[in-house]
Amino acid sequence: MISAATGAMALLMVTLVKDHGLQYLFAVTIVTGIVQIIFGVFKLSSFMKFVPKSVMSGFLNSLGILVFTAQLPHFKNATWQMYALVALGLAIIYLFPRITTAVPSTLISIIIVTSIALMSGLQLKTVGDMGSLPKELPFFSIPDVPFTLETLAIILPYSVMLAVIGLLESLLTASVLDDMTHTESNKHKEARGQGIANVVAGFFGGMAGCAMIGQSVINIKSGGRGRLSTFVAGGFLIVLLFVLGDYVVHIPMAALVAVMIMVSIGTFDWNSVATIHKVPKGNAFIMIVTVVIVLITHNLGLGVIIGTIISAVLFAFNMAKIHVKHLYIENKKIYEIHGQLFFASTAEYINAFSYNEDVKEIEMNFTNAHVWDDSAVAAIDKVIMKYEQNGVKVRITGLNERSSKLVANLATYNKRIAS
Repeated sequence: MISAATGAMALLMVTLVKDHGLQYLFAVTIVTGIVQIIFGVFKLSSFMKFVPKSVMSGFLNSLGILVFTAQLPHFKNATWQMYALVALGLAIIYLFPRITTAVPSTLISIIIVTSIALMSGLQLKTVGDMGSLPKELPFFSIPDVPFTLETLAIILPYSVMLAVIGLLESLLTASVLDDMTHTESNKHKEARGQGIANVVAGFFGGMAGCAMIGQSVINIKSGGRGRLSTFVAGGFLIVLLFVLGDYVVHIPMAALVAVMIMVSIGTFDWNSVATIHKVPKGNAFIMIVTVVIVLITHNLGLGVIIGTIISAVLFAFNMAKIHVKHLYIENKKIYEIHGQLFFASTAEYINAFSYNEDVKEIEMNFTNAHVWDDSAVAAIDKVIMKYEQNGVKVRITGLNERSSKLVANLATYNKRIAS
């Protein structure tokens, strides 16, 4: 993965620098790295498995849209030559791999488009027009902030939020790249590595960063597979800035816009749109909500968090549907419970019984059910109490081991439990 500062993290940093100054940014970056290392050591990155596919699709789609819309300002008041060079760049990117894949088509595209722009003397926006490039390497320094509890109270909340957002984006990026390469990355190692990188960056005057999915996708599509590709990318970036900087400033933005449009097209999950009418409505809703939130806030982390929360709520709603069937054997009525009994399904469970019945005994069979929490046990207690107040004996059967232990520990009313 290619890592650097991202927009989602920068949103928090702007407020920090505005309120407390630049030195606090460096201190926060260091603490952010430490928090991420802790996440990796204690394997807290395992929580990534709770992000559903619909949220992942929303993440990719919103990112693809953001990357594409970020290129639109470059076309403002642009000449036809700008459009022509972007089209040429895209054609080279998609057609050159048919000739050979030994050299990344994106690199060939940038070289050819830049050469045409320079030789023809076209007046196009270049990298140099977007800002100046640094001329010297950063040096080691300790952030100039007071070492007090008050300082910690300022930087810790920012650090935790940045660590979570950074890891969220990085682990989502890792999952996307895993799908593209049909491999499985070590998420805990990624968390530790990112943390170490942020600690070092903080001591050298850098801001906290995380994986950048756009650049990472370019890396994969250019043939990069191992960590050497990301290491070389960093080294080559230094060469570009401090050795070839005088040449880099002449690269036309048309060449880079073509590359980023390719990234947006490759990032967008087109299959999710093609199958949106086939997937459950809840999944489609979650994906759309994730996309809308990200596009409104430009915060990928926030979109994923809200999408995951909505997904969890919908999952709980679906799991709350419990079914109770009954049959009579002589003077006994047997209720067969099907489903998950927890706080959200207790009301439906309690209302499923007929308490004024002309039977001497009922049996509640939990063979096809699971008791999850204290609310479920309280509901069982309530049903037993209602029946026994009417002189009906209650027998509970079919509890699995975990459910039986929970009922035995928490039930308060007189109960009869059979294995």
